[in-house]
Amino acid sequence: MAVDELDTRILRLLLEQPRTSVREYARLLGIARGTLQARLDRLERDGVITGAAPSLSPAALGHPVLAFVHIEVTQGHLDDVGDALAAVPEIVEAFSITGGGDLITRVVARDNAHLEDVIQKLISLPGVVRTRTEVALRERVPHRLLPLVESIGRAASK
Repeated sequence: MAVDELDTRILRLLLEQPRTSVREYARLLGIARGTLQARLDRLERDGVITGAAPSLSPAALGHPVLAFVHIEVTQGHLDDVGDALAAVPEIVEAFSITGGGDLITRVVARDNAHLEDVIQKLISLPGVVRTRTEVALRERVPHRLLPLVESIGRAASK
């Protein structure tokens, strides 16, 4: 999917001012509301824009501990374990991976004791062979997409 310079400007506004109206976005961009809406519809249809939910802070929700748990799975049980992970509310993301282990999960917890309880729950899942946990100390680069969007926009305009 090609993202041009106008798409890049639209995406930048969506990321920087997510609670602004479509009418205000159009005004800020200096384009017709219909043009903006058509672009937004295409970006959604093409899977570039995947949602409009607010970004929530697990720490502010009482879960300040962040850990990455690598999970090794018995061969042939990856889908079963993946389905079971979806039932654990403290797992906020899970990916199948290459390298050491089969899955990596992002886990949040109230404290270290709670993290241990979550890990014990994971170890007890049918098909889980072992886990390896890494606790995050401090976020150095927050989740971001704007630099990527701007890079793609610059490449598209060349």
